[in-house]
Order: sequence, then structure tokens, then C-alpha cells
Amino acid sequence: MQKFLEFDRRDRKKRGRKERIYDFSEIYKDLSPKQSVKQASRCVQCGIPYCAFGCPLGNFIPHWLKNVADTDLKTAFKISNETSPFPEIMGKICPHDKLCEGVCTLEVDLDSAVSIGSIEQYITEEGFKEGFSLNYNAPKVDKKVAIIGSGPAGLSTATFLMRHGVSVSIYEKEDRAGGLLTYGIPNFKLDKTTVQRRVSMLQENGMELHLNSEVGKDISMDDLLKDYDAIFIGIGASKPIYLGLENEKNENCFQSMDFLTTVQKAQFNNEKSSIDSKNKTVVVIGGGDTAMDCVRTATRQKANLVRCLYRRGEDDMPGSKKEFDNAVEEGVNFSFFLSPKSINVQNGKITSITMTKTKLDGSKLVYLDEEEIIEADIIIFALGFKVEDTPFLDKIGVDKDERGRFKANNYKSSKDKIYLGGDCVRGADLVVRAALDGREATKTILKELGVES
Repeated sequence: MQKFLEFDRRDRKKRGRKERIYDFSEIYKDLSPKQSVKQASRCVQCGIPYCAFGCPLGNFIPHWLKNVADTDLKTAFKISNETSPFPEIMGKICPHDKLCEGVCTLEVDLDSAVSIGSIEQYITEEGFKEGFSLNYNAPKVDKKVAIIGSGPAGLSTATFLMRHGVSVSIYEKEDRAGGLLTYGIPNFKLDKTTVQRRVSMLQENGMELHLNSEVGKDISMDDLLKDYDAIFIGIGASKPIYLGLENEKNENCFQSMDFLTTVQKAQFNNEKSSIDSKNKTVVVIGGGDTAMDCVRTATRQKANLVRCLYRRGEDDMPGSKKEFDNAVEEGVNFSFFLSPKSINVQNGKITSITMTKTKLDGSKLVYLDEEEIIEADIIIFALGFKVEDTPFLDKIGVDKDERGRFKANNYKSSKDKIYLGGDCVRGADLVVRAALDGREATKTILKELGVES
């Protein structure tokens, strides 16, 4: 350990720009075992492990780094999977620069954080190659839990409940499991076989999965309450936020999740997407990771020009710097301090968008009396999300706050037997925090059901 002076930081290598922008395959190549051992050995093994504190899941990062450095992959695999429901996924999609790596001692002092995300991903992928298995061998208990939504929160809850012998059934309204992991994160960041493998593992260990099953339509909430000992709601937050601009529902204006989902479904079906950016000028409004997903997707659709407009500055962007850098490398143009004012249409087709110029006065955003007109054929809004309408929960009186999010007290809703977690409680947030909610909600559910945790 502590070989940070001997070895420079190395992350997963990227495929070249000219190669990767013409397909939707993952852009990163995995670290080799030898590279992973070297990178893990750079860890300082701090007395105060800031990286673990920076991780919402509180992963035992220094422990599994030491195990990798000592070539004890089996122990690293066990420890990594103990606290996380799917570390090989988190290793790919977490904004490590804003979490664990951002507070690494080496990052603070030497701008050279340990490659935590790449090593996290390596541990479980390599462990699966070695035939390591996950522990679902707890004695079965006579308790059944229904989970509504198969996104990060739902899959996390299923994982930790099953580790304690609880029977789990997931109800998913889409045709594939995974929620945001499947339809909201593009393939070039997260190959869908990785998600399906986790789902299949849960099924092989007894989880029931009901696809194309929308609660309130295909199955009633009353039936679920009657048939199960508890219900966990993990439906996320995917309802788009509109600005109220004239023409924002033009046929060539799209909300980010509609755009990403449509493109992903077309890839699953090996067909051309009904939303096609080829040879078009595409403008994306927003500065988070979802905006980066949209601009990079449009680039792969062979758009003529892709621009991202954000109302604040580059340093204020809420997403991962890694994703921003990838977008820049792939040819996306960025313009800052611009806020949408109006969408301009001629003969029913979008021609441009008028943007109001802004500036920052301290932390306050100020709108200036200046405008800029930007040409566009397609406009995609990536401005965040709200919780979907849920008449099946409204009907039974599950409490919400003033912003339409569900109220939860230690993951318990206002109604008996119903528990909540993820974006439907937090609002749109990181996958890792939805996974945390699934894990912590499990503890509450087990306690309420009288199951020893």
C-alpha cells in the first residue's frame, strides 16, 4: 500500500473518439488484474477514510482496496458486495469525482485520487469471471414483500430482503426490469447485459418478476395489500418538468427521458429510433448528467451539430466532470449563462430558440436584458423530473409533500404496510442514493415484520 509515489493514477482507458461516436457500446475498457493491483496499492490507508464518508453507501473502500492490492480478490468481492447491491454498476455510473474520489486524500493533496470507481467495477466483474457467487442462502422466513418499480431502489430492496430469507415479487410496468438503469442511462455508459445479469441472479434465487404489470391498471393495490406482508414503493421520478414556453410541445421538442427511452428501446429492437437526430441541429437545455447523456446520444445518432445550453457557468454544472469532458471530446458545443425564453417555429417546424443571457451575482442568478437566438431543428429539455402521478396511491391516501414527493418517516409511509424510497421520496437524485434507500428501507421492513436482521 501507499505506493502513490511509485505509480501514477490510471483510470479505465477510453476507446478513441473517432471509434466510439459511431456506436452505443461502452466507451471504457476494464482495468486488467495487474493494473487494478497497482492502482489499489496507491491507497494511503488513511486513519480517517474520507472516501468511505464520501460514499452515500458507506462502502468499506479502504478495506477492499487493500484486499485487491494483496491479490485477495475473494475477500474484496465479499466486502464490496456486502454494502452495495450492484457494485459493478456503481463503478461505472457513480460520479466518483463528486463523491469518494473527490474527497480522497491524494485528490486533495496531489490531484491524483485513487481510481476507486474503476477498481470497484473490476472487483465484481473479475469475481464473476472467477465464479464467485453472492449469498442468498439465509433460511426462508414466512414473509412476502411486493416491490413496485424495478429501478435502483427496487432492485436494492429486493437484494437485501432476499439476503434475509424474505420472499420478493417485483411489479414493473415496462417490458424490461431496471428502470433508470435500463431506459434512462445510455448503453455507452452502462451495457444493459450488466443490468440484466443482476436481475437474472435475483430471479435465479427466487425473486418473482412481473413485467408489463402496472399497479392500478393490471393489478390492484388492494390485492397487493391483501397478498403481501409489506409493499415497497420505488417508482422513481420521471415526470418531466415543463417551463410553460410556447411551442415547447412541438413535435420536435422532447423531454430528456422520452428521448433516451425511445432511443434505447430502438436499440433493443434493433431498429431505427422514431426520434432521429441524423443531420439535424440538436440543442439540449440543461447541465446535469442527463443532459450529457442526451447530447452524447444525439452525437451517436449522427446529428449535424449538437449544442448544450446551460443557464449558469461550467463550474456550476451539477453533473460529473467526467461526463462533461467526454461530451466535449465527442464534439458537443457548450454555451453558458443562457436561459430559454421562447421557441421559434415556422410552418410548424422549429427554427431556433431564443435565450436570455444571465450572469451570477454571488450565488444569485441574474437575468439580463440581452438575448441570443440559436438555430435548432430539435430541442431536448433536461431540466429535472417530478414524481409520476400515482392514482393507485392517492386513492388510499398515501401522504405527499407540497412538491408531489411522498412523505416517509424512516422509510415508512403514512399508511401501514407501505414503505418508500428513492427518487419518489427524494426527488430526482443519484442512483447510489436510491440504492442506499433500498438497503436502509430493508432494515425498517425487517424490523416491522419481526425478521432478525
